[in-house]
Amino acid sequence: METKDNKTNILAHVRQDKNGNWEEHALNEHLYEVARRAGEAAHAFDNGDWARLAGLWHDLGKYREKFQEYIKKASGYYDTEAHIEGAPGRVDHSTAGAIHAVEKLGLQGRILAYLIAGHHAGLPDWNNAEGGQSTLLQRMETGKQNGYLQEVHNAAPPAEILNQPRPASLPPKGSLALWLRMLFSCLVDADFLDTEAFMDDKKSGLRSGYPSIEALKSTFDKHMIDKAANAKDSAVNRIRTEVLRQCREKGELSSGLFSLTVPTGGGKTLSSMAFALHHAMHHRKNRVIYVIPYTSILEQTAEIFRSIFGAKNVIEHHSNLDPDREDSRSRLATENWDAPIIVTTNVQFFESLFAAKTSRCRKLHNIINSVVILDEAQLLPPEFLAPILHVMQDLALSYKVSFVLSTATQPAFSSRPKFPGLKNVQELMDDPARLYIDLKRVETELPTDFANPRTWEFIAEELQQHESVLCIVNSRKDCRELHGLMPKDTIHLSALMCAQHRSQVIAEIKQRLKDGIPTRVISTQLVEAGVDMDFPVVYRALAGLDAIAQAAGRCNREGVLSKMGKVVVFVPPKPAAPGLLRKAQQSGQEIMRLTEGDPLTRERFEAYFRHYYASLNSLDKADIIGLLDLHNQAEARKAEFNFRTAAGLFRLIDEEGQTAVIVCYGESLKLTDTLEKSHNMEPYERRGILRKLQRYTVNIREYECRELLENRDIREIFPGVYIQDSDLLYHSQLGLLMSKDIVFDPMQGVI
Repeated sequence: METKDNKTNILAHVRQDKNGNWEEHALNEHLYEVARRAGEAAHAFDNGDWARLAGLWHDLGKYREKFQEYIKKASGYYDTEAHIEGAPGRVDHSTAGAIHAVEKLGLQGRILAYLIAGHHAGLPDWNNAEGGQSTLLQRMETGKQNGYLQEVHNAAPPAEILNQPRPASLPPKGSLALWLRMLFSCLVDADFLDTEAFMDDKKSGLRSGYPSIEALKSTFDKHMIDKAANAKDSAVNRIRTEVLRQCREKGELSSGLFSLTVPTGGGKTLSSMAFALHHAMHHRKNRVIYVIPYTSILEQTAEIFRSIFGAKNVIEHHSNLDPDREDSRSRLATENWDAPIIVTTNVQFFESLFAAKTSRCRKLHNIINSVVILDEAQLLPPEFLAPILHVMQDLALSYKVSFVLSTATQPAFSSRPKFPGLKNVQELMDDPARLYIDLKRVETELPTDFANPRTWEFIAEELQQHESVLCIVNSRKDCRELHGLMPKDTIHLSALMCAQHRSQVIAEIKQRLKDGIPTRVISTQLVEAGVDMDFPVVYRALAGLDAIAQAAGRCNREGVLSKMGKVVVFVPPKPAAPGLLRKAQQSGQEIMRLTEGDPLTRERFEAYFRHYYASLNSLDKADIIGLLDLHNQAEARKAEFNFRTAAGLFRLIDEEGQTAVIVCYGESLKLTDTLEKSHNMEPYERRGILRKLQRYTVNIREYECRELLENRDIREIFPGVYIQDSDLLYHSQLGLLMSKDIVFDPMQGVI
């Protein structure tokens, strides 16, 4: 191993080559390169001068003698991750730059201080009682007391780096907190990319090289021509062709907010992509981001797009089992969404927009100047609807983002008194109401008495009168109970089955229906969006009107029956679980109770959503708008944001109390065996195995996890990573078995 005297060389990073020789990354070089990259990224919203300055100052603390002593060991460079803050013994190298920014630029410097101080630890709160020493104010006070900045000056960095002019550009219109977060994204991505170029030039070389939007549109158009040539001439396919035509025709509309209101089965997935590609090409946008609420359909949609555009051009980004502990290599492997087609989840997309961690914020600047399709937009979480709609409006107004709200049950998102909705939303369909008439394929049978619940025995007896029938219930517990009353060949579907198991069962159901084999299925609501089953009869437990409409979309989907399909709504033995599901059920009941004629019309959906949203206690239960001052009403606060607190509270799924268990199914045994032997693997390699194992996990409550651990049914192989250890724990039909029925909110599958 080569060792050097590095007293005169100020370093940002070091790495060891394959021959054991140490290579050095000069700090001055790193600062200038990060400044260049960050500035170029922020030119997308005309604030390159702010991001460039953050890049120049983000690692000023590395000039401190203590940091240089740490990274340069007397007997060689032992810690190639010394540039990462946070672990015990690491030297603070971000606070000095934050102090310098405030001393040089005052209030403008405070904006930069958030970025600089947070570029490893994440965006901090300005000051709060719970934040302690981690708040930006306290960190800078500690740094001043300990002379961090004076140590930087003692190292005599180039005056050109320290003495920069004030940023001249002004923030875009809208939320200052969102603007600051966009600048933060530009900085951390630039820092990651320059560090990656030094630490792992092979990985760095794999980036970019994607085809243009024009080339992707050409590929897509050819696919659609081939698809049309092979399609049967039917009423439904003719309507789908018309929907596609209108979406293409509207692609040249000005960038902004759009709705795509098409009944289930009308071809929204491919038609929305047609609009997005045409719109992106016309307005020179960078990418299309397809956002999906359910993990159960994300991979299906991603596979459709991969088959059209090629796997290397589509990033599929979701995670149920990502370890929260990161090191340099796993940080460098984090996606920054620089591909032309992104397929992701509501959780990844919206939680990133309110996140504090660098790994989640890194991709934000790549949302700028894109087209974002929100599939099943009615499933945006109501308790966070106010901040979500607020940030969507700001992205459309100031960051060249076009949104498409794609759904059969368009939520009432238009701005109105006491509702923080969206302004200037343009509908892509010429006559959505007509589409509901033309695509009507079912008759809906409502309860004669909404106060009279049916027993499961009664429902089971009715279901057995039909050769092929789908029954959708409100919980896993209900699914197990009703399935137990049905004949043995009845198929069970719920999230107690891992994703791989569910996918195989869904494929089997589709094939049986295609072959005309009698098929009865009892399922939770996981089949209600994006799963193109086609039953002649569907039963649905009383729920929100949108859920009933989605269930109806699994009935006579292709319109091939000689008569209308049949959808039966019934009152289950017990109401839905308290909370959002119960309120949706009550609002659905109220609208249906007052309905004359077809309950599944566009007008009924608007009435339902207005009633539902009005019934909720809050559309911003965690006061995210107040924590981030999204209205910019408190100028006297002088950019005193609570980023970390807001990020901790903005959780679309309450993951607290939930644990993912890797079950024994299919290829999972081989993967878990590899995982258990992975102690000597690079962290990013282990991360790859965990990603593959996501399809073999089932979520359970923490107390259930403890019970299974005590019974030795599962074991913990890494902190927070649990695997099945009992052969009897997972059932080939029912999925994960417990000693007692599990009452679990079926909405846990919505991400």
